[in-house]
Amino acid sequence: MFKSTPITSMTNAFDVSGKNVVITGGNRGIGKGITLAFAQSGANVAILCRNVESGKKTVAEIQQYGGRYTCIQCDISDYESVKAAAKEVFAFFDHVDVLINNAGVATTVPFLDKDGLKEWHRVINTDLHGVAYVIYEIAPSMRDKGLGGCIINISSVGGQRVSGSKDHHNAPYNVAKAGVDIFTRYLAIVLGDYGIRVNSIAPGPVHSDLDKDLPPSFIEKIEKDLPTHRFGEPIEVGAFCVYLASPAASQVTGCNYAFDGGLLCIT
Repeated sequence: MFKSTPITSMTNAFDVSGKNVVITGGNRGIGKGITLAFAQSGANVAILCRNVESGKKTVAEIQQYGGRYTCIQCDISDYESVKAAAKEVFAFFDHVDVLINNAGVATTVPFLDKDGLKEWHRVINTDLHGVAYVIYEIAPSMRDKGLGGCIINISSVGGQRVSGSKDHHNAPYNVAKAGVDIFTRYLAIVLGDYGIRVNSIAPGPVHSDLDKDLPPSFIEKIEKDLPTHRFGEPIEVGAFCVYLASPAASQVTGCNYAFDGGLLCIT
């Protein structure tokens, strides 16, 4: 049974330097913010993404930080693609310390429309099944290496609220993210004996590639009513991930953290 070591001082409490980190969708949006945060903090990073050219540009951008970085083509909604990507991950890293499941998609199609079921499968296959596929292929090695580690699932406040659904239809996204939150708690239990902590972060309004899908009325409401009166930034989610992967969070597992500027307080 793996027992975590508590910190005894603030010296290196937030240190993640040298850790091997895998980030799905780490080439853009929130995922890129997470990639930048770990690279700037001295970690090694493997980005898994569909758009390899975009991923290579991100890798080139972080080379200045002096770690080991790579981009691996992967469509997380396709299990065979995930299996192939995992083999490449373990060819690049001898072990994985941190796995961050960030890649995801959304929809604006009402569920009962003619394309509603098609969109349901597309989103669920990525946002829920994709998370399961990646964990299924990466977590066993983390477990068997006996080095402990950390899994962070990027969920959403959309897994906890569906207000605004008449204007912003996203049913499969809401369902998938709610599933990720429960899956996170399950994994925290079954992987705890191996020193692997599992948490999820539930972003609210954060600037990303999904901004274009938000109705103007929602953006105006956020800026007016949100306690922080602004959207979050991807690097801020990255900073939260660095904390959860650091020694300072060694007693933190099975939690779902809202990162929403107070959105859940007002809806």
